[in-house]
Amino acid sequence: MAPARTTLLALLLTPTLAWAQATQPTPAQPQPSTVAGPPVTVLAEPPPPDWVPPDPASWWTDEWPKPSEAAEPLGPRRLGRGEQLTAIDNGVGPDLYRLWGLQPLQTRIIRGDEMIVEVWVRPARTVRQSVIRLYVRRDGESFVQARAGLACCEAGIARRVGFDAQLAPGWTGRIRALRDLPAWNSPRDVVVEEEGVSDAVCVDGVAYDVTLMLPGRARHLRRACDPAAIGEIADVLEVAVGAALGHEPRIDAVFNRGADYASQRQAYQALVAGGGRLKPAGVVREQPPAFEPPPEPEPATPPAAPSPPTAQSPPPAPSGDDGPSPGP
Repeated sequence: MAPARTTLLALLLTPTLAWAQATQPTPAQPQPSTVAGPPVTVLAEPPPPDWVPPDPASWWTDEWPKPSEAAEPLGPRRLGRGEQLTAIDNGVGPDLYRLWGLQPLQTRIIRGDEMIVEVWVRPARTVRQSVIRLYVRRDGESFVQARAGLACCEAGIARRVGFDAQLAPGWTGRIRALRDLPAWNSPRDVVVEEEGVSDAVCVDGVAYDVTLMLPGRARHLRRACDPAAIGEIADVLEVAVGAALGHEPRIDAVFNRGADYASQRQAYQALVAGGGRLKPAGVVREQPPAFEPPPEPEPATPPAAPSPPTAQSPPPAPSGDDGPSPGP
């Protein structure tokens, strides 16, 4: 009977033991370590109850800051009667100009003795490019605009930097002297031809595209790699790069060798002195057509101001027969 009583006692005590185990506190389990996330930005003060968000349409209708004079040296001009835009064919389209933050040359209107000189600098082994544009306005003021950036691999110009600045008065004469250089009448694309030397192939170096824009005509030259070819436009490069230095340190870092192109100029002079020349490269590309701009209307002459009244001389004294003689 002992085993039977033991089994019966176990059955009676099982619910009691289960209830006791369920009511006992469970030991604390170690919690996993958590890594703090980024800080949550909380407004210091909520907006006032009467705050009204701005109208989205105001972004398009409100006044917008106007560009500086250096950013728009020619201002918002419009074509006059008989005027037409100057044809530009330098390989840079209007959309590319806007990516660089510049007004397209195709839309620039210049008059009188105004001019624009533009220089593109494109190294062969890097995507870092630069562009410098010089203005001379008819009032004698001159301006420079410069941009630099990485022209690759993004839907824009990566790391683009730039500035717009007005130049000191002494730069106007230096820029105007560039319009008379004989290089503007040379072929657009050239290769160096020396006696007994075959044509060289450009695999390294820097390519320069320079454009001169005058009222009614534009000229574009491309010189790449060979120092003798670049030396033909050394005067243009020295003025353009020299005007761009000293305004933006990141632009200065691009032209870390300064604005000295004396070695390229000497190479070109030695080529000519030795009987060599710069001959057209391949098929000759004609320069864009030119036209004679209409004469500017003469300013209206303001009407002459009336002369101030002059003191009239006293009437002649009457004779003795006509009346009493004048007093002493």
